[in-house]
Amino acid sequence: MNTQGMRHLPGGEFTMGSDRFYPEERPRRRVSVAGFWIDETPVTNRDFAAFVAATGYRTFAEVAPNPADYPGLPPELARAGSLVFERPRGPVDLNDFRQWWKFRFGAKWSEPLGAGSSIAELLDHPVVHIAYVDAEAYAKWAGKALPTEAEWEYAARGGLQGIEFAWGNELAPNGQMLANFWQGEFPWDNRLIDGWERTSPVRVFPPNGFGLFDMIGNVWEWTADWYSTGADLPKGGCCTPSNPRGGREYESYDPCTPDVKIGRKVIKGGSHLCAPNYCQRYRPAARYPQPIDTSTSHVGFRCIIRERSVP
Repeated sequence: MNTQGMRHLPGGEFTMGSDRFYPEERPRRRVSVAGFWIDETPVTNRDFAAFVAATGYRTFAEVAPNPADYPGLPPELARAGSLVFERPRGPVDLNDFRQWWKFRFGAKWSEPLGAGSSIAELLDHPVVHIAYVDAEAYAKWAGKALPTEAEWEYAARGGLQGIEFAWGNELAPNGQMLANFWQGEFPWDNRLIDGWERTSPVRVFPPNGFGLFDMIGNVWEWTADWYSTGADLPKGGCCTPSNPRGGREYESYDPCTPDVKIGRKVIKGGSHLCAPNYCQRYRPAARYPQPIDTSTSHVGFRCIIRERSVP
């Protein structure tokens, strides 16, 4: 098994979740995970290009949707593409994501801003426009797996206990930018104090205590768990749960759209679009439900190898 570019984590107990930010992160609870290897960085465009060259794989965003799967979809919109962030000119309603997310025909991992764009200067940036099935396909090809939410959060905390960020309890200690997130008023005023408008190369910011880069900020990362609300998460009782998993697929459906039966997986870590005034999810405990049929310009992934999988 090839563990080049990975770090071995010994496993152990840690406090998962947070009581200070969003309801779905509650309650704080003790859990444990067994040892595993994890990629030092998110999978990059360079990595994903090697996978595509070896397999001829086509991502979800490269295949036109079947209108039968999306009742009411106008036929002229049944074209391949993906969601791309577009910065509006001024303040907008933060309850309407359509003000900054636009579906661009032709947007995909190798043309991240739409048809005609390129990753030629972005080979060491995280690959984006990755749907869940794409992350799974890459992991299988690489002889790896996607982490559970508990494994991912354990890795993100870097061995620190009871802290809110990957390095402590202050977002930018002494004004130092330690991750790629939004500085300014989202979604229109990006002050670029960290130097990056969109994604950044994967080793630009310091690693955490486990030697892992970009565990918060830059891009969200897929996990293997179906989304459950905080109220549904394992509480532990008399024993510490070992690598607890999320809910079942049907439990992950969005209650706001009961007619849409599309499962949602947990994504972790926040992205370059998380801001103090919106989506403060640049934290190890943060979690968000991402539909498995959706790809965007701010979601990527990294892989693990569990110890029992290593000869």
